Amino acid sequence: MKVYFAFFKVHTVNLLQYKLSAYAGIIAQVCWALMNIFLYKSFYDSNNVQLPMSFSEVVTYMWLQQAFFTLFITWYLDREILSSISSGQIAYELCRPSDLYDMWFVKNIASRVAKALFRFIPIILLAFLMPQPYRLSLPQHGGQFLLFLISMLLALFLVVAFCMLIYVTTFYTISSTGVRMVMSSLVEFLAGAVIPLPFFPDALQTVINLIPFASMQNVPFRIFSGNIQGTDALYSILIQLFWLISLVLIGKLALRRALKNVVVQGG
Repeated sequence: MKVYFAFFKVHTVNLLQYKLSAYAGIIAQVCWALMNIFLYKSFYDSNNVQLPMSFSEVVTYMWLQQAFFTLFITWYLDREILSSISSGQIAYELCRPSDLYDMWFVKNIASRVAKALFRFIPIILLAFLMPQPYRLSLPQHGGQFLLFLISMLLALFLVVAFCMLIYVTTFYTISSTGVRMVMSSLVEFLAGAVIPLPFFPDALQTVINLIPFASMQNVPFRIFSGNIQGTDALYSILIQLFWLISLVLIGKLALRRALKNVVVQGG
């Protein structure tokens, strides 16, 4: 465990040096959040029917989505890992006295956390300073916030576990670009990154809630906003835990099988 913690610390510190990129990301994400909020505002003002989320919940969802953007995007993959697989540098990785899956898992978490550390605080502060009804709303009580933290941690691990499967597919393809683009686009849509899942048709929601993608950013953001509460929140967290364990086990088995067939040429 000390090895993985040290690896996490070193990788995080290295990524924190890229401040200019973080500042540019903050500006882009604030603009994107405001654009989406204004779009939903016009939609709510012109619609008199009962909607699955209140405007306050949508606003909170959008701010959280941009504040923690780098934690949950599935199209962000470590280029060093992809390059090591395609170039044969993975041979050096296999010489290390640590589990390759666990090491890559920790490295991906460190990358996402480092990118989020610079960005989420300014965005959250700005969201609190916005006038009503464009302001970020706090959870109603401490228990709800605690469930949000647990759910967000599980969602982060779940996203990384899914990305690990994409890394494994790189062992079987000449280029992973096609697989990455198709899978990432599909997951982003089904995870609620484009449109919050409550706005999907009921029949489609029933199907989506049974697959792991709905347990990603959709669950923690809706718990924070109050759209999911009580036993529903606990049930959603249990579903997250189930899919996390399942994807990690599948990923470990798939990587182990892929490594048995690895042939590194050159030297």
